[in-house]
Order: sequence, then C-alpha cells, then structure tokens
Amino acid sequence: MIPPIPSPRVAVQLALPVGLALLAVGCQPPSDTPREAMAEMPPHVMASSPIETGRYLVRVGGCNDCHTDGWMETNGDVPEESRLTGSAVGFRGPWGTTYPANLRLTVQNLTEDEFVDMLQTRKALPPMPWMNINGISDPDARAIYQYIRSLGSAGELANMPVPPEEEPTTPYILLVPVPPAGG
Repeated sequence: MIPPIPSPRVAVQLALPVGLALLAVGCQPPSDTPREAMAEMPPHVMASSPIETGRYLVRVGGCNDCHTDGWMETNGDVPEESRLTGSAVGFRGPWGTTYPANLRLTVQNLTEDEFVDMLQTRKALPPMPWMNINGISDPDARAIYQYIRSLGSAGELANMPVPPEEEPTTPYILLVPVPPAGG
C-alpha cells in the first residue's frame, strides 16, 4: 500500500527542520580542523583554486583600474591577456608623478614570499593605497601572486617617477584638490 502524500503545509513543516539541520552541518568547519586553528586563520577569500581567488581579488580590489591600460575607459572590457601591464598615464600630485607598475613583470622578478612581503610592508608613493594593501592576509597575497604569474610576462617596465619640480612628458591625471570658486 502506498503511504498517503502529506499536505504541502505538513511537507514544509517536515522539510524545514531537516533543511536547517543540514545547513547548520554544512556551515561547520571540517571535523578534522580544530576550532583553535580556525580562530587563528586570518580572513581570506577562497575559490576553486588559488588562481581563481587571485583573479577575483585583483578584480574587486581595483588593481586593473590603474595597472591595466584602458580599463576605466572601456568599463573593464580589456582582454585578460592585456591586463596588469602597467600604464604610461601617470598620476601627478604634490609627490610628483608616479606610474602604475607592470605587475606581470614585477611578479616574474620576485618569489612568492618576496611578493607577499612587499604587499604587507611596502610604503611607497601615492596613489597606490599601500596603507590598505599592507593589511592583506598571506593566503590572499599568495593567490594574487599566483594569478598574476599565471598570466605570463608581457609589456614594458613602467616609467620612473618624476619629481614634483619636473613636468612629466607623458599624459597624467592631476590629483590635486581644487577649492570651490569664490571660496
């Protein structure tokens, strides 16, 4: 004999506790990971692979905004093989003029440990937000390194910074506050 089919209300009442129990189990750390170890892990992003994690972090971290020519002008429509090669457009402010580095060449000349150390300790010229980047976790920094390195070597070295008393010979974006008219 076939058991009676429960009404939709009864089915929901039965499914809800089972679903919540499964969700609670799925949100727990793996049983072989001690809670103390989980508490000591720094916040970091996880994806299907370190390269995918790095690709995601580079995109949401805004690295392409400056380090990929044409990124902002094309609303991010730049093929991946052309990304992160730096730019000849400088950023000019009271510090002088700085140029976005070619990150693909940078990672070719650094070990993964050196890259992580650079991201966590470097203090350099604006507009690179080193004060924010210095707080990156080891796993995230390593993922960014692995992603950029996976792109291979491409492009040219960035221009050297131009001191504030010299006029750059390249296009630049002026980063100087302008007071309101009549102020």
